[in-house]
Amino acid sequence: MIEDLWYKNAVIYNLSLATFMDSDGDGVGDFKGLQRRLDYLHGLGITCLWLGPFQTSPMKDDGYDVADYYNVDPRYGTLGDFVEFTHACKQHGIRVIIDLVVNHTSDQHPWFQAARKDPDSPYRDWYVWADRKPANADEGMVFPGVQKTTWTHDREAKAWYFHRFYKFQPDLNTSNPAVQAELLKIMGFWIQLGVSGFRMDAVPFIIATKGPDVTTPTEQFGMLRSFREFVQWRRGDALLLAEANILPEDDLEYFGHDGDRCHMMFNFQVNQHLFYALASADGGPLIDALLATKPRPHSGQWGSFLRNHDELDLGRLTEPQRQAVFDAFGPDKSMQLYDRGIRRRLAPMLNADRRRLELAYSLMFTLPGTPVIRYGDEIGMGDDLSLPERNCARTPMQWSDEPQAGFTKSDTPILPVISGGVFGYERVNAAAQRRDPESMLNWTERIIRMRKECPEIGWGDFRVLKTTCPEVLALRYDWRNNGVVVVHNLSDGPREITLDVDGEGETSRLVNLLSNDHSEPDSKGRHPMVLEAYGYRWFRVGGLDYLMKRSEAL
Repeated sequence: MIEDLWYKNAVIYNLSLATFMDSDGDGVGDFKGLQRRLDYLHGLGITCLWLGPFQTSPMKDDGYDVADYYNVDPRYGTLGDFVEFTHACKQHGIRVIIDLVVNHTSDQHPWFQAARKDPDSPYRDWYVWADRKPANADEGMVFPGVQKTTWTHDREAKAWYFHRFYKFQPDLNTSNPAVQAELLKIMGFWIQLGVSGFRMDAVPFIIATKGPDVTTPTEQFGMLRSFREFVQWRRGDALLLAEANILPEDDLEYFGHDGDRCHMMFNFQVNQHLFYALASADGGPLIDALLATKPRPHSGQWGSFLRNHDELDLGRLTEPQRQAVFDAFGPDKSMQLYDRGIRRRLAPMLNADRRRLELAYSLMFTLPGTPVIRYGDEIGMGDDLSLPERNCARTPMQWSDEPQAGFTKSDTPILPVISGGVFGYERVNAAAQRRDPESMLNWTERIIRMRKECPEIGWGDFRVLKTTCPEVLALRYDWRNNGVVVVHNLSDGPREITLDVDGEGETSRLVNLLSNDHSEPDSKGRHPMVLEAYGYRWFRVGGLDYLMKRSEAL
């Protein structure tokens, strides 16, 4: 079977409905508001939208506490609004993937309410119970410092229930065949309504064995294969994008050695070492992370990202590395979270330094995988550290300098709009940047267009090129007889390097894809070049031969 691997050269844009665009003036974003902004997203060049949770929820955890998997929360609209939105996306050539949050439900979900009220209820075994408090109840919390236990006593059930996350999010017993069947039913429902796949939340916890006697959970990888078989049976080009912050030696277990499990995973290993590289100007550990995560099936793909809706998790770094990132990007305790991460957006982390922002995004767009952008980062939005936990980086999109940043007509938006200062909506907004040809927004649009014109990055194989300078990272991609070379200077000063692109049987001229600063080889076929502080270059290997080679390959 020939698979449609559309995600290999996609550009994914992640947003939360609640804070993107409000159409009815109630202070909460909705599907009608998002639909009005599809022209903006299409113009930006994104090809896939990833929506955060929007199903019915008490909203104690930004919708990650789902109370009805088969409906849209009324504050966002109706199922009809959702279907109209997916049709509009199709007209714009934009796919839609949605969050699949099935490790746990809300404690208000009818399944849990039935389970706690009656020990003989068929839903009792849909959750994980213990007659007495397990000995390891104070271990394994996802949110240390905020969450105190993973087992909570329920008076009505007269038993303890397991929750890997907050106590209002009881874990589903995903080992139960009835629960697994329900998860497939949920996927089928939303595929029928037009989605192209799912970003699966907390995958290692979904597939892990659970129970009061489980001290070392075992992953049930067969579940991932069942999920993939089902979604591709319903829709041949469906995507499973896994959130799995795991070690490199476990990557193939999630992708499947035969490429029969998850299509994509976020590359947390590279993400964390990328921030260490930005903090220390040392590309060595980042290269190690790239090489460690290189093995994957042909159909498998990494999701490359900088910031997302959660904290910047630094748990995979060594203690000195983690401290270096804290010192550079989150020195105050108010900027840190869960003893492991930074809760800031990218622009304030980099002090709104345009050079460093461009360097960071150029890196993200040219690392092995598919780039994933967080809403607002295309204009350099900031954060509000006065808001609790991760809400500081989830403030409303800044559309214009109108009241409430053009996000809503209401005086009371769901979260405060950032106002005043360097990152206030009066200075940072999409409308003003659209009119400025040198703005961050227009730069991002140009870099997205160039990334889509370099399928070698998404489809090809990569190798690290020697630069004799630890502050400079150089990668080469090859696919269908075409080559792309990308070079990045991580340091705050200029660096001179000599690059050997090692191209056998090809002209060694390097054509700059972002400017007219092309590179001609010296007498030894090497490329001496000087990169300014935080400088970057995208080259196509081969000069005038490129168009001929490309036409032959296609």
